[in-house]
Amino acid sequence: MTETTMTETGMTETLNDEPFWWEEAPRTDIAESPFPTETDVAIVGSGYAGLSAAIVLARAGRSVHVFEKDRPGEGASSRNGGQASGNIRIGFGEMIKRHGLERAVAVYGEGVEARKDLARFVEDENIDCDYQPAGLFRGAYREKHYDAMGREADLINKHLGVGARMVSKPEQRAEIGSDLYHGGMVRPDIAGVHPGKLHQGILRVALDAGVIVHGQTEVTGVQSDGDGHEVATSRGVVRARNVIMATNGYTGPATPWLQRRVIPIPSQIIATEHLGKDVMDRLMPKRRMLGESRNLYNYFRPSPDGESIVFGGKAGTINDDPMKKAQKLRKVLVEIFPELHSVELTHTWWGYTGFTFDYMPKLVVKDGVHYATGFCGSGVVWARWVAMKAAHDIVGNKGADTVFAAEDFMTKPLYSGKPWFLPMVYVWYGMKDRLGL
Repeated sequence: MTETTMTETGMTETLNDEPFWWEEAPRTDIAESPFPTETDVAIVGSGYAGLSAAIVLARAGRSVHVFEKDRPGEGASSRNGGQASGNIRIGFGEMIKRHGLERAVAVYGEGVEARKDLARFVEDENIDCDYQPAGLFRGAYREKHYDAMGREADLINKHLGVGARMVSKPEQRAEIGSDLYHGGMVRPDIAGVHPGKLHQGILRVALDAGVIVHGQTEVTGVQSDGDGHEVATSRGVVRARNVIMATNGYTGPATPWLQRRVIPIPSQIIATEHLGKDVMDRLMPKRRMLGESRNLYNYFRPSPDGESIVFGGKAGTINDDPMKKAQKLRKVLVEIFPELHSVELTHTWWGYTGFTFDYMPKLVVKDGVHYATGFCGSGVVWARWVAMKAAHDIVGNKGADTVFAAEDFMTKPLYSGKPWFLPMVYVWYGMKDRLGL
């Protein structure tokens, strides 16, 4: 679909409101399989998480059926920005203060292992997803942010050896063609992918392993008893020995316990027209993944072919009009790169991320159901990793150990799954950015 909008400079443009990634990796329906009456494992959600768990289980000899409300991978797995960061929202230094050094090293160290495992998986399974280990530059929006980043870089290098390094403001044009930031940090261990192609590759591997995927099949409820679970769907009821819920930001009323614990936060993304090699060499000379330190942060990157910019963030999130959201993002894009004041956009789209109240991914087992969720905007790495841990736990593999396994999964009073408080949060974050807090 396309929509026409007018920019703040008076230009009109027609934008495709489907994800940029769908042009090379379109979402397609797969052939409908006979509906089962029973299975070893039922998995709800066919994104990175659900399919990655399914691969582990099928290769261990389990019968696995995956149930998807829409087309496979139509949610965040094909809508995200394609940064394979394995980011944790709580900084390493702050985590040491809250939870101690041992816990902080365990959490961040698992991120190192998860990124390596994704790279290995892509290579071993021959997945063509434009995997690019380009590194990430994170710009310091304020001078004091640069100092804080320097302390963070020293800590993670000391305890994890990731090779983080600081880039001063006079040097930053070697990393980004902008004078907005006060220097920043380079993380060489971060990669980029084409998220749609990555999902297609994971889906192929899952189907080859014998996983049965049921698209357009909504799960409406899960009932557990001592012998297993009954999974009610729009096509019938299936009996499963084990269940994995892998719905993250798309969790619905079928699982009210989970819905009260996952915050669906929308993120809007735009893509520019082809800018040409000369422009891209100025703006993104090393073709890195990019981010920044504001509270209403933005994440951006070159397209896999290096010719366009894919730019996402929270600007305009509380507005319900996607075209107005796109123009809010354009305004921030031009703030960072003033020479793009007249650039045309080609795509704008959005998707839900799934956050937890403590900003940590979760693997929780309740009433025999495994919940792999709460990837907090970093699902390219965490969705696959955490869900595989759930699968290993079901099989009984040693690989089930993870720092994200938790007995506690907090919620808040008055929260039922609809984040009514987000507009106030965004106003407060915007105020903090303006005041330099």
